[in-house]
Amino acid sequence: MRHRLRPLCALTGAALLATGCSSGAPPAAAERPAAASPAAASPAAAGNPAELGVNELGQVPVLMYHQLTEKPTSVYDRTPADFRAELERLAREKYVPVTARDFQEGRIDTPAGTHPVVLTFDDSTNSQVRLGPDGAPAPDTAVAILAETARKYPGFKPVATFFVNADAFSATGPDKALTWLKKQGHEIGNHTDQHQNLRSLDAAGAAGAIAAGQRAIEKAAPGTPVTSLALPFGAMPEPAGVAAQGKGYRYSGVYLVGSNPSLSPYAGEFAPTAIPRIRSAGPKDEDAELGSARWLDRLAAQKSWYVSDGDPRTVAFPRAARDKLAPAFAGQARPY
Repeated sequence: MRHRLRPLCALTGAALLATGCSSGAPPAAAERPAAASPAAASPAAAGNPAELGVNELGQVPVLMYHQLTEKPTSVYDRTPADFRAELERLAREKYVPVTARDFQEGRIDTPAGTHPVVLTFDDSTNSQVRLGPDGAPAPDTAVAILAETARKYPGFKPVATFFVNADAFSATGPDKALTWLKKQGHEIGNHTDQHQNLRSLDAAGAAGAIAAGQRAIEKAAPGTPVTSLALPFGAMPEPAGVAAQGKGYRYSGVYLVGSNPSLSPYAGEFAPTAIPRIRSAGPKDEDAELGSARWLDRLAAQKSWYVSDGDPRTVAFPRAARDKLAPAFAGQARPY
């Protein structure tokens, strides 16, 4: 099982974690993407943004999942019932999933008053994606539960980012599984070909492992845009720049293991080459303070979450937070 137990990182509040659970200095921030070109306009926020608590410089939870199983053996495992309950909580609390690509590139389009959440899956396990002979997702797989939740809560968009290795979703086969994910609107990201610890390799070896993962995706699903990488074990290569760019690949987002929410992609301190994630966990699980249940509690209690104004063409936030805005998005600023 590739997702063997990894030590959790120390809690650092809202600050970005440098290297997931690895040691060393954080990578230099990659060149920020240019301000997103205006998307098709969504209805503008109804009413006073202050009444909605609009803050598009707020924090965004990037949740991390691995295996769904009825008998968890690791802190990275969750039961299908756990996963279903967490998705329903997100839907009730007005979270709307967006892909990692749209998040990291500042292309967030969610209704007014809602909160974006990024659902990420590592290791391309069969519990995440397994298709039956009819091409439909098998019961209690992650994609099946996502679709069920969206049917129950129509505002909950059933999209996620799957960080895959070579021979992804072996029960279905990578060609069929990745093509299906692409057609369903999910994002396919890289997790290296063999789940290598990139910190343990030299620069050439790390770049080779990343490039091999990229090629495996391109072979299985030709034409798939791959713009996101999740670091196996959260281990940043040295030099760190190898993670974002090398021969045959270039990523606008690199994801850690992490233990805290991410800054908004519109924030000046947002580092797309070191995006933290939160391990999915119940309120009484091991290291629960670092897990999703406790973090969702804190975001709600502190009102520190990202709240959309409903218009993807603007970045709205309380006027007092203006100094947190990245210069690239100054033309879209809507302070109030």
